[in-house]
Amino acid sequence: MADLNHRKVYIAGHTGLVGSALVRRFSRLEGIELVTAARAELDLTDGKAVESFLQKARPDIVIVAAGRVGGILANSLYPAEFVYENLMIQANLIHGSWKAGVGRLLNFGSSCMYPRESRQPMSPDQLLSGQLEPTSEPYAIAKLAGLSLGSSYNRQYGANYITAIPCNLYGPGDAFEPTYSHVIAALILKFHKARIEGASSVEVWGDGRARREFLYVDDLAEACELLLLSYDRSEPINIGSGQFSTVGELAQAIAAAVGYEGEIRWDRSRPAGAPEKLLDSSAVKALGWSPRTDLCAGLKQAYAWFLVKHAS
Repeated sequence: MADLNHRKVYIAGHTGLVGSALVRRFSRLEGIELVTAARAELDLTDGKAVESFLQKARPDIVIVAAGRVGGILANSLYPAEFVYENLMIQANLIHGSWKAGVGRLLNFGSSCMYPRESRQPMSPDQLLSGQLEPTSEPYAIAKLAGLSLGSSYNRQYGANYITAIPCNLYGPGDAFEPTYSHVIAALILKFHKARIEGASSVEVWGDGRARREFLYVDDLAEACELLLLSYDRSEPINIGSGQFSTVGELAQAIAAAVGYEGEIRWDRSRPAGAPEKLLDSSAVKALGWSPRTDLCAGLKQAYAWFLVKHAS
């Protein structure tokens, strides 16, 4: 695809963390017609409804940014919903796009698709090579199925569907809710409440030694634009910042961004997830992309958005 001019782009999940960043990104491009549908208008787990919507909308590009997402707690509490809803959403959108003649589709995987004990940094050749992290296995299996579905339509029907695997994301549009929040949003919420209430300490799950990679969500949106222009392989492509930190270092950085000066206490009885999750993003960087937002600046921006949208 040479350019995105005069293209109709349907962003499924346009109000979520990734979807809202994609709306911001593509709204600035000339010649793009954005198509969205609120959850009340379209149930993405309903195959017939999705097929009818796509037949009527006739987008040139579909971006699958919808799905049930959450951190360790949500995955542990609702494994059935995580596997079912994500399986159905991906299957309905990919199959419906093919039936509607959609020429281009971008689906999202997750770094939890990689085996728990993967060598670091993780590259796509390691997928399906070992056991998954138990705390996120249902979600990971659904995402692996979505990858297989897209590549199967490419192989059998000559479709041009791609899968991007981002690292841990954060920024405007994140879910600041104790049950569903990922680590950065969860810690922003905890430290903010502790500062407001004058708490002397904040409890964080794990021991702080797990290593993670974080990417500001608007940097992901920029990478997605590039992929739609330049990437057409069935093999998934990683999108990571290359900025690694332990969860302990992350907690200290978030406390500083929020202005909390109390003690951080680690609850080692709670699960911490995989010991390391660092992506090999050399392929997307070879296409000319690199992240613009460093972690400290991104955390300040994320907290500023939280204060506007959520703080009372």
